[in-house]
Amino acid sequence: MKLHELSPAPGSRKERKRVGRGTGSGTGKTSGRGHKGQNSRSGGGVRPGFEGGQNPLYRRLPKRGFTNPTRKEYAIVNIEELNNFAADTEVTPELLSQQGIVKNAKSGIKILGNGEVTVKLTVKANKFSQSAVDKIQAAGGKTEVI
Repeated sequence: MKLHELSPAPGSRKERKRVGRGTGSGTGKTSGRGHKGQNSRSGGGVRPGFEGGQNPLYRRLPKRGFTNPTRKEYAIVNIEELNNFAADTEVTPELLSQQGIVKNAKSGIKILGNGEVTVKLTVKANKFSQSAVDKIQAAGGKTEVI
């Protein structure tokens, strides 16, 4: 077998249906929409979830849950990502965004303790997990909540 002899399996490739291209095509004139009626018109059809006037599923089911309007979401940074900085660097949210570690700071930055930190750093962030604080201090660094 040679490269030019390769072909797809029979039936795996299908021509797209070109509607409205004359009677000989099989989908000319009404373009497969039939005669008259809501779905034959342009812009016709019903909205998603409409069940012909029957009470739709999304209205039959009870409302559930609660969305907290004052929820705070933090951008998370694992301490293993702080190893890229030189020793005795003061790591701030501005520095993290400049380096591309954090793209969207959201309500603030939270440092989590996944991985190991080997560099002595002063880290300033909005929140820290306890394991992150322990590992940063074990490496000789300091943490500061802003």
